[in-house]
Amino acid sequence: MFEKLSEKLTGALQKLIGHGKITDSVLDTALQEVRIALLEADVNYNVVKNFLGQVRQKALGQVVIKSLTAGQHVIKVVNEELTALMGGSFEGLDFSQDLPIVVMLVGLQGSGKTTTAAKLALLLKKNNHKPYLVPADVARPAAITQLTVLGEQVDAPVFPSTTEMTPADISKKAVAIAKEEGYDVVLIDTAGRLSIDVPLMTELSEVKKVSGASEIILVADAMTGQEAVNIAKDFNDRLDLTGVILSKMEGDARGGAAMSMRAIIQKPLKYIGTGEKLENLEPFHPDRVASMILGMGDILTLIEKAQETVDAEQSEKLVQKMSTGSFNLEDFREQLRNLKKIGTVNSILGMIPGLGSLKKFKETTPDELALKRFEAIIDSMTREERITPTIINASRRKRVAKGSGTSVREVNQLLKNFSKMQGMLRQMARGNFSPQAFKNLLG
Repeated sequence: MFEKLSEKLTGALQKLIGHGKITDSVLDTALQEVRIALLEADVNYNVVKNFLGQVRQKALGQVVIKSLTAGQHVIKVVNEELTALMGGSFEGLDFSQDLPIVVMLVGLQGSGKTTTAAKLALLLKKNNHKPYLVPADVARPAAITQLTVLGEQVDAPVFPSTTEMTPADISKKAVAIAKEEGYDVVLIDTAGRLSIDVPLMTELSEVKKVSGASEIILVADAMTGQEAVNIAKDFNDRLDLTGVILSKMEGDARGGAAMSMRAIIQKPLKYIGTGEKLENLEPFHPDRVASMILGMGDILTLIEKAQETVDAEQSEKLVQKMSTGSFNLEDFREQLRNLKKIGTVNSILGMIPGLGSLKKFKETTPDELALKRFEAIIDSMTREERITPTIINASRRKRVAKGSGTSVREVNQLLKNFSKMQGMLRQMARGNFSPQAFKNLLG
């Protein structure tokens, strides 16, 4: 997500670091590169124009803080303006009103509304809410079945809709049941069309009226780029949206829709879909995304992901092992499995301040296939070998290689890297960790 944009923006802005004073000509040269990077990311032309105007005005108009160089000052301004452009801060569902709150998910056919409804239900459950899923797309019978199956997977109740019912009747009855049963949020999956038409809008308006929906959220496909923004504008003009969810941000989406949405329709981007799994829906934090785009990392999101996947008691034991030097290959295997739950190697590197640039160096970063091979190699060892790797001699290495379908060379490389890791962990325990140590580990 945003990788190409991040690479180009950081490249353009890094050229300013060496300048003690930012002149008009130096700034204009850098901002021209920023302009090209934003346009290539499919950010709306007028949004880019206004954004660069704000950056230029503030970069030349503000007093440079003593602790910053002139170049760092410009990067600080760009970070602040990127954050403001995307909305400033996270805006989730409004639970301050009478419960249950009713959320209508709207959008064109194929945008991912049904899957997003289940993803949102799962995310809400993790935050101690009680969601009630409502399939109101009677034009596509498979949608009712799909949401019912997804509801079972996320352990969320689903209203028993039928194709004989109207969307308005379904919504009205579902809200009544939600009130009786004590659900605090109703998620209505509405019908879509290939394009916006009068029958669709009439149906959605009726559902909105009878359900008393307070949240009208557009689910738009990020892969469509600026077309997603145009769709959002049309839906907003007709239904008065309260927010947007961009699906499929994990694909080849260039990020322009996410950066343009707030400026064009003046409504927040609330969540983004980052993968096909039901866990892959994340709150959209403009400040964190801006920092990630500029290569500053997103350590808060990394911590949150880790807290979701790693047991607190297990984590404490792990820290003790790391600090005492007793971290073994069984522990390493467990961390590889936790790593896969958190995300890909590149996504994790991008969240760690100072390490995002390592994503560019394929020779220093293991790919997902390499991690699978590592796990297979460790699985092929005996428990004794995993706990005490120093006993793995030449004959044992041949056996492990054969059992894991790898080569002795790969087994040797894993053991070598693990030995380096143990040394790095001891450095971390003493507070001596650095990006160079990370490079040495992977190299």
